[in-house]
Amino acid sequence: MRLFQCEACGQLIHFENRVCGQCGHPLGYLPDVNDLSAVEAEPEEGIVRSLRDGQRYRFCANAALDGCNWLLPEEQEGDYCRACRHNHTVPDLADPVNLEKWMRIERAKHRLIYSLLQLGLPLENREDRVGGLCFDFLADRPDAPELPRVMTGHEEGLITIALAEADDVERERRRTDLGEPYRTLLGHFRHEVGHYYWNRLVRDEHHLEACRAVFGDERADYGAALQAHYDNGPPPDWQANFVSSYAAAHPWEDFAETFKHYIHIVDTLEMARAFGMKVRPSLDRSGLLEALVEFNPYQPASIEQLVEDWAPLTVALNSLNRCLGMADAYPFVLTPSVVTKLGFINDLVHGLAAVDAPAPVAAPSQPAPA
Repeated sequence: MRLFQCEACGQLIHFENRVCGQCGHPLGYLPDVNDLSAVEAEPEEGIVRSLRDGQRYRFCANAALDGCNWLLPEEQEGDYCRACRHNHTVPDLADPVNLEKWMRIERAKHRLIYSLLQLGLPLENREDRVGGLCFDFLADRPDAPELPRVMTGHEEGLITIALAEADDVERERRRTDLGEPYRTLLGHFRHEVGHYYWNRLVRDEHHLEACRAVFGDERADYGAALQAHYDNGPPPDWQANFVSSYAAAHPWEDFAETFKHYIHIVDTLEMARAFGMKVRPSLDRSGLLEALVEFNPYQPASIEQLVEDWAPLTVALNSLNRCLGMADAYPFVLTPSVVTKLGFINDLVHGLAAVDAPAPVAAPSQPAPA
Protein backbone atom coordinates (compact mmCIF):
# COMPACT_ATOMS: atom_id res chain seq x y z
CA MET A 1 0.00 0.00 0.00
CA ARG A 2 1.17 3.51 -0.79
CA LEU A 3 0.54 6.91 0.75
CA PHE A 4 -1.41 9.68 -0.97
CA GLN A 5 -1.52 13.47 -0.96
CA CYS A 6 -4.52 15.79 -1.16
CA GLU A 7 -4.32 17.89 -4.35
CA ALA A 8 -6.25 20.69 -2.68
CA CYS A 9 -3.96 21.33 0.30
CA GLY A 10 -1.02 18.91 0.16
CA GLN A 11 -2.04 17.02 3.29
CA LEU A 12 -0.93 13.38 3.68
CA ILE A 13 -3.96 11.12 3.25
CA HIS A 14 -4.56 7.38 3.48
CA PHE A 15 -6.27 4.76 1.35
CA GLU A 16 -9.49 4.53 3.38
CA ASN A 17 -9.90 8.29 3.90
CA ARG A 18 -13.13 9.74 2.53
CA VAL A 19 -12.53 13.36 3.54
CA CYS A 20 -9.29 15.32 3.86
CA GLY A 21 -8.86 16.12 7.54
CA GLN A 22 -7.18 19.45 6.76
CA CYS A 23 -9.20 21.09 3.95
CA GLY A 24 -12.42 19.08 4.12
CA HIS A 25 -12.49 18.05 0.45
CA PRO A 26 -14.19 14.73 -0.26
CA LEU A 27 -11.77 12.06 -1.48
CA GLY A 28 -12.25 9.30 -4.03
CA TYR A 29 -9.93 6.52 -5.17
CA LEU A 30 -9.15 6.22 -8.89
CA PRO A 31 -8.11 2.59 -9.47
CA ASP A 32 -6.97 3.09 -13.06
CA VAL A 33 -4.25 5.54 -11.99
CA ASN A 34 -3.81 4.38 -8.37
CA ASP A 35 -4.48 7.75 -6.81
CA LEU A 36 -6.73 9.09 -4.07
CA SER A 37 -8.12 12.33 -5.46
CA ALA A 38 -9.80 15.33 -3.90
CA VAL A 39 -13.10 16.01 -5.65
CA GLU A 40 -15.64 18.79 -5.88
CA ALA A 41 -19.36 18.43 -6.56
CA GLU A 42 -20.63 19.31 -10.04
CA PRO A 43 -24.08 20.90 -10.61
CA GLU A 44 -25.53 17.57 -11.75
CA GLU A 45 -26.60 15.36 -8.86
CA GLY A 46 -24.17 12.57 -8.08
CA ILE A 47 -21.36 13.89 -10.32
CA VAL A 48 -18.02 15.07 -8.97
CA ARG A 49 -14.95 16.53 -10.64
CA SER A 50 -11.49 15.31 -9.74
CA LEU A 51 -8.93 17.96 -8.85
CA ARG A 52 -6.29 15.55 -10.15
CA ASP A 53 -7.32 15.44 -13.79
CA GLY A 54 -10.45 17.61 -14.08
CA GLN A 55 -12.49 14.60 -15.21
CA ARG A 56 -16.04 13.84 -14.07
CA TYR A 57 -16.81 10.79 -11.95
CA ARG A 58 -19.46 9.13 -9.82
CA PHE A 59 -18.94 7.51 -6.45
CA CYS A 60 -19.61 3.80 -6.15
CA ALA A 61 -23.13 3.06 -4.93
CA ASN A 62 -21.68 1.59 -1.73
CA ALA A 63 -20.32 5.03 -0.82
CA ALA A 64 -23.81 5.89 0.40
CA LEU A 65 -23.37 3.25 3.12
CA ASP A 66 -19.80 4.30 4.00
CA GLY A 67 -18.63 1.02 2.51
CA CYS A 68 -16.53 2.39 -0.36
CA ASN A 69 -14.64 5.51 -1.47
CA TRP A 70 -13.87 4.44 -5.04
CA LEU A 71 -14.83 6.41 -8.13
CA LEU A 72 -16.05 5.28 -11.53
CA PRO A 73 -16.12 7.33 -14.73
CA GLU A 74 -19.30 9.30 -15.27
CA GLU A 75 -20.13 7.38 -18.46
CA GLN A 76 -19.45 3.88 -17.08
CA GLU A 77 -22.41 1.54 -17.03
CA GLY A 78 -23.53 0.22 -13.66
CA ASP A 79 -23.39 1.69 -10.18
CA TYR A 80 -20.49 -0.23 -8.66
CA CYS A 81 -16.74 0.32 -8.77
CA ARG A 82 -14.04 -2.16 -9.81
CA ALA A 83 -13.95 -3.58 -6.28
CA CYS A 84 -17.65 -3.74 -5.46
CA ARG A 85 -18.73 -5.21 -8.80
CA HIS A 86 -17.39 -8.52 -7.44
CA ASN A 87 -19.93 -8.60 -4.58
CA HIS A 88 -22.47 -11.39 -5.09
CA THR A 89 -24.31 -11.48 -1.75
CA VAL A 90 -24.21 -9.07 1.18
CA PRO A 91 -26.03 -9.40 4.52
CA ASP A 92 -29.12 -7.46 5.52
CA LEU A 93 -27.58 -3.99 5.86
CA ALA A 94 -30.69 -2.59 7.51
CA ASP A 95 -29.41 -4.37 10.62
CA PRO A 96 -26.86 -1.96 12.20
CA VAL A 97 -24.75 -4.86 13.55
CA ASN A 98 -24.53 -6.39 10.09
CA LEU A 99 -23.75 -2.99 8.60
CA GLU A 100 -20.81 -2.40 10.93
CA LYS A 101 -19.34 -5.84 10.22
CA TRP A 102 -19.88 -5.47 6.47
CA MET A 103 -18.01 -2.14 6.51
CA ARG A 104 -15.01 -3.86 8.14
CA ILE A 105 -15.15 -6.60 5.54
CA GLU A 106 -15.29 -4.03 2.74
CA ARG A 107 -12.17 -2.29 4.02
CA ALA A 108 -10.27 -5.57 3.86
CA LYS A 109 -11.74 -6.46 0.45
CA HIS A 110 -10.73 -3.11 -1.04
CA ARG A 111 -7.15 -3.62 0.12
CA LEU A 112 -7.19 -7.03 -1.50
CA ILE A 113 -8.45 -5.63 -4.82
CA TYR A 114 -5.84 -2.86 -4.63
CA SER A 115 -3.09 -5.49 -4.51
CA LEU A 116 -4.56 -7.56 -7.34
CA LEU A 117 -4.79 -4.46 -9.53
CA GLN A 118 -1.22 -3.40 -8.79
CA LEU A 119 -0.01 -6.89 -9.74
CA GLY A 120 -2.00 -6.72 -12.97
CA LEU A 121 -3.80 -9.98 -12.23
CA PRO A 122 -6.95 -10.90 -14.17
CA LEU A 123 -10.06 -9.62 -12.37
CA GLU A 124 -13.11 -10.94 -14.16
CA ASN A 125 -16.35 -11.36 -12.28
CA ARG A 126 -19.13 -13.79 -13.17
CA GLU A 127 -20.56 -11.44 -15.78
CA ASP A 128 -17.21 -11.53 -17.59
CA ARG A 129 -16.27 -15.18 -17.28
CA VAL A 130 -17.65 -18.46 -15.96
CA GLY A 131 -15.99 -19.01 -12.59
CA GLY A 132 -15.07 -15.35 -12.28
CA LEU A 133 -14.24 -13.85 -8.89
CA CYS A 134 -17.17 -12.94 -6.63
CA PHE A 135 -17.90 -12.70 -2.92
CA ASP A 136 -20.65 -13.83 -0.57
CA PHE A 137 -20.63 -12.11 2.82
CA LEU A 138 -22.96 -14.27 4.89
CA ALA A 139 -24.30 -14.07 8.45
CA ASP A 140 -25.15 -17.01 10.67
CA ARG A 141 -28.83 -17.53 11.51
CA PRO A 142 -29.26 -17.32 15.30
CA ASP A 143 -32.97 -17.92 14.76
CA ALA A 144 -32.18 -21.26 13.10
CA PRO A 145 -29.59 -23.03 15.29
CA GLU A 146 -30.12 -26.26 13.35
CA LEU A 147 -28.40 -24.70 10.33
CA PRO A 148 -24.60 -25.08 10.07
CA ARG A 149 -22.42 -22.06 10.74
CA VAL A 150 -21.26 -20.08 7.74
CA MET A 151 -17.75 -21.17 6.85
CA THR A 152 -15.21 -19.03 5.04
CA GLY A 153 -14.06 -20.75 1.86
CA HIS A 154 -13.77 -20.84 -1.92
CA GLU A 155 -15.57 -22.77 -4.66
CA GLU A 156 -14.92 -22.14 -8.36
CA GLY A 157 -14.45 -18.38 -8.04
CA LEU A 158 -17.05 -17.80 -5.30
CA ILE A 159 -15.40 -16.73 -2.05
CA THR A 160 -17.54 -16.88 1.07
CA ILE A 161 -16.54 -14.77 4.05
CA ALA A 162 -18.37 -15.46 7.29
CA LEU A 163 -19.67 -12.20 8.73
CA ALA A 164 -18.69 -13.48 12.18
CA GLU A 165 -15.03 -13.04 11.18
CA ALA A 166 -15.59 -9.26 11.36
CA ASP A 167 -16.27 -9.62 15.09
CA ASP A 168 -12.86 -9.20 16.77
CA VAL A 169 -13.83 -11.26 19.83
CA GLU A 170 -15.23 -14.15 17.77
CA ARG A 171 -12.27 -14.14 15.38
CA GLU A 172 -9.83 -14.23 18.29
CA ARG A 173 -11.76 -17.12 19.83
CA ARG A 174 -11.51 -19.07 16.59
CA ARG A 175 -7.82 -18.25 16.28
CA THR A 176 -7.18 -19.58 19.79
CA ASP A 177 -9.33 -22.69 19.29
CA LEU A 178 -7.42 -23.56 16.11
CA GLY A 179 -4.02 -22.76 17.57
CA GLU A 180 -3.26 -20.18 14.90
CA PRO A 181 -0.62 -17.46 15.42
CA TYR A 182 -2.42 -15.09 13.05
CA ARG A 183 -6.02 -14.60 11.88
CA THR A 184 -7.33 -11.42 10.21
CA LEU A 185 -10.01 -10.44 7.72
CA LEU A 186 -7.38 -9.33 5.24
CA GLY A 187 -5.56 -12.62 5.69
CA HIS A 188 -8.78 -14.51 4.91
CA PHE A 189 -9.25 -12.57 1.68
CA ARG A 190 -5.66 -13.09 0.57
CA HIS A 191 -5.78 -16.82 1.36
CA GLU A 192 -9.11 -17.50 -0.36
CA VAL A 193 -8.18 -15.52 -3.45
CA GLY A 194 -5.10 -17.73 -3.61
CA HIS A 195 -7.46 -20.65 -4.28
CA TYR A 196 -9.11 -18.62 -7.02
CA TYR A 197 -5.79 -17.87 -8.69
CA TRP A 198 -4.77 -21.51 -8.48
CA ASN A 199 -7.77 -22.14 -10.73
CA ARG A 200 -7.25 -19.08 -12.88
CA LEU A 201 -3.46 -19.12 -13.33
CA VAL A 202 -2.29 -22.65 -12.57
CA ARG A 203 -5.08 -24.87 -13.85
CA ASP A 204 -6.47 -22.69 -16.64
CA GLU A 205 -3.11 -21.34 -17.85
CA HIS A 206 -1.37 -24.72 -18.01
CA HIS A 207 1.10 -24.48 -15.13
CA LEU A 208 -0.02 -27.65 -13.37
CA GLU A 209 3.16 -29.68 -13.71
CA ALA A 210 5.40 -26.80 -12.71
CA CYS A 211 3.19 -26.12 -9.69
CA ARG A 212 3.14 -29.78 -8.65
CA ALA A 213 6.92 -29.86 -8.75
CA VAL A 214 6.96 -27.16 -6.05
CA PHE A 215 3.80 -27.70 -3.98
CA GLY A 216 3.02 -31.39 -4.53
CA ASP A 217 0.20 -33.19 -6.31
CA GLU A 218 -3.16 -31.54 -5.65
CA ARG A 219 -4.94 -34.71 -6.81
CA ALA A 220 -4.43 -36.17 -3.32
CA ASP A 221 -7.82 -36.61 -1.62
CA TYR A 222 -8.60 -33.13 -0.27
CA GLY A 223 -11.27 -34.10 2.26
CA ALA A 224 -9.19 -36.91 3.69
CA ALA A 225 -6.13 -34.65 3.91
CA LEU A 226 -8.01 -31.97 5.86
CA GLN A 227 -9.55 -34.56 8.20
CA ALA A 228 -6.10 -35.99 8.86
CA HIS A 229 -4.78 -32.48 9.56
CA TYR A 230 -7.53 -31.73 12.08
CA ASP A 231 -7.25 -35.18 13.69
CA ASN A 232 -3.46 -35.44 13.88
CA GLY A 233 -2.05 -31.97 13.29
CA PRO A 234 0.81 -31.15 10.93
CA PRO A 235 3.92 -33.32 10.54
CA PRO A 236 6.58 -32.68 13.21
CA ASP A 237 8.97 -31.02 10.76
CA TRP A 238 6.40 -28.85 9.00
CA GLN A 239 8.30 -25.61 9.73
CA ALA A 240 11.09 -26.68 7.39
CA ASN A 241 8.84 -26.81 4.34
CA PHE A 242 5.67 -24.81 4.96
CA VAL A 243 4.91 -21.20 5.83
CA SER A 244 2.19 -22.29 8.30
CA SER A 245 0.98 -25.52 9.85
CA TYR A 246 -2.25 -25.32 7.83
CA ALA A 247 -0.22 -25.14 4.62
CA ALA A 248 0.98 -28.67 5.36
CA ALA A 249 -2.58 -30.06 5.11
CA HIS A 250 -2.78 -30.30 1.29
CA PRO A 251 -1.05 -28.77 -1.77
CA TRP A 252 -4.05 -26.52 -2.43
CA GLU A 253 -3.77 -25.07 1.08
CA ASP A 254 -0.01 -24.76 0.73
CA PHE A 255 -0.48 -22.74 -2.46
CA ALA A 256 -3.19 -20.50 -0.92
CA GLU A 257 -1.18 -19.87 2.25
CA THR A 258 1.93 -19.05 0.22
CA PHE A 259 -0.05 -16.76 -2.07
CA LYS A 260 -1.39 -14.96 1.01
CA HIS A 261 2.10 -14.43 2.37
CA TYR A 262 3.35 -13.19 -0.98
CA ILE A 263 0.70 -10.43 -0.93
CA HIS A 264 1.58 -9.70 2.71
CA ILE A 265 5.18 -9.17 1.64
CA VAL A 266 4.74 -6.98 -1.43
CA ASP A 267 2.03 -4.81 0.11
CA THR A 268 3.88 -4.20 3.36
CA LEU A 269 7.13 -3.51 1.52
CA GLU A 270 5.32 -0.92 -0.61
CA MET A 271 4.18 0.88 2.54
CA ALA A 272 7.69 0.67 4.01
CA ARG A 273 8.98 2.27 0.82
CA ALA A 274 6.31 5.00 1.02
CA PHE A 275 7.50 5.89 4.51
CA GLY A 276 11.16 5.75 3.49
CA MET A 277 11.78 3.15 6.17
CA LYS A 278 15.33 1.99 6.69
CA VAL A 279 16.32 -0.85 9.00
CA ARG A 280 19.89 -0.90 10.24
CA PRO A 281 20.35 -2.01 13.86
CA SER A 282 23.18 -0.14 15.51
CA LEU A 283 24.50 -3.33 17.13
CA ASP A 284 24.35 -5.54 14.04
CA ARG A 285 27.73 -5.76 12.33
CA SER A 286 26.82 -8.60 9.97
CA GLY A 287 24.65 -6.50 7.70
CA LEU A 288 22.03 -9.27 7.63
CA LEU A 289 19.42 -7.06 9.30
CA GLU A 290 19.83 -4.07 7.00
CA ALA A 291 16.95 -3.12 4.71
CA LEU A 292 16.07 -0.12 2.58
CA VAL A 293 13.20 -0.59 0.15
CA GLU A 294 14.22 1.38 -2.92
CA PHE A 295 12.13 -0.43 -5.53
CA ASN A 296 8.42 -0.97 -6.23
CA PRO A 297 7.70 -4.47 -4.89
CA TYR A 298 4.57 -4.74 -7.04
CA GLN A 299 6.73 -4.64 -10.16
CA PRO A 300 8.72 -7.71 -11.30
CA ALA A 301 11.64 -8.42 -8.98
CA SER A 302 13.43 -11.55 -7.86
CA ILE A 303 12.08 -13.27 -4.79
CA GLU A 304 15.57 -12.93 -3.29
CA GLN A 305 15.31 -9.15 -3.56
CA LEU A 306 11.91 -9.14 -1.88
CA VAL A 307 12.95 -11.44 0.97
CA GLU A 308 16.24 -9.59 1.49
CA ASP A 309 14.30 -6.52 2.60
CA TRP A 310 11.34 -8.36 4.09
CA ALA A 311 13.25 -10.39 6.68
CA PRO A 312 14.93 -7.42 8.45
CA LEU A 313 11.68 -5.46 8.33
CA THR A 314 9.78 -8.23 10.13
CA VAL A 315 12.45 -8.40 12.83
CA ALA A 316 11.94 -4.68 13.43
CA LEU A 317 8.14 -4.95 13.34
CA ASN A 318 8.09 -7.83 15.80
CA SER A 319 10.52 -6.10 18.14
CA LEU A 320 8.42 -2.92 18.15
CA ASN A 321 5.24 -4.90 18.85
CA ARG A 322 6.88 -6.63 21.80
CA CYS A 323 7.73 -3.21 23.26
CA LEU A 324 3.99 -2.46 23.26
CA GLY A 325 3.11 -5.80 24.84
CA MET A 326 1.57 -7.05 21.60
CA ALA A 327 1.97 -10.30 19.71
CA ASP A 328 4.46 -10.44 16.85
CA ALA A 329 3.15 -8.75 13.73
CA TYR A 330 4.65 -11.48 11.54
CA PRO A 331 5.08 -14.72 13.52
CA PHE A 332 6.37 -16.79 10.61
CA VAL A 333 9.73 -18.09 9.37
CA LEU A 334 10.65 -18.13 5.68
CA THR A 335 12.86 -21.20 5.23
CA PRO A 336 14.64 -21.87 1.92
CA SER A 337 11.83 -24.26 0.93
CA VAL A 338 9.20 -21.59 1.61
CA VAL A 339 11.21 -18.99 -0.31
CA THR A 340 11.25 -21.36 -3.29
CA LYS A 341 7.47 -21.56 -3.13
CA LEU A 342 7.19 -17.79 -2.84
CA GLY A 343 9.43 -17.57 -5.89
CA PHE A 344 6.97 -19.72 -7.84
CA ILE A 345 4.12 -17.37 -6.85
CA ASN A 346 6.25 -14.38 -7.81
CA ASP A 347 6.95 -15.87 -11.24
CA LEU A 348 3.32 -16.90 -11.68
CA VAL A 349 1.78 -13.50 -11.01
CA HIS A 350 4.29 -11.80 -13.32
CA GLY A 351 3.81 -14.30 -16.13
CA LEU A 352 7.22 -15.95 -15.75
CA ALA A 353 6.24 -19.44 -14.56
CA ALA A 354 6.99 -22.45 -16.73
CA VAL A 355 4.13 -23.63 -18.95
CA ASP A 356 3.33 -27.33 -19.15
CA ALA A 357 4.66 -29.06 -22.22
CA PRO A 358 1.89 -29.94 -24.68
CA ALA A 359 0.84 -33.57 -24.78
CA PRO A 360 2.46 -35.46 -27.64
CA VAL A 361 0.29 -35.83 -30.71
CA ALA A 362 -0.12 -39.42 -31.83
CA ALA A 363 1.19 -40.15 -35.31
CA PRO A 364 -1.51 -41.03 -37.84
CA SER A 365 -1.96 -44.75 -38.25
CA GLN A 366 -0.32 -46.30 -41.29
CA PRO A 367 -1.69 -49.23 -43.26
CA ALA A 368 0.03 -52.51 -42.53
CA PRO A 369 2.56 -53.47 -45.17
CA ALA A 370 1.29 -55.95 -47.73
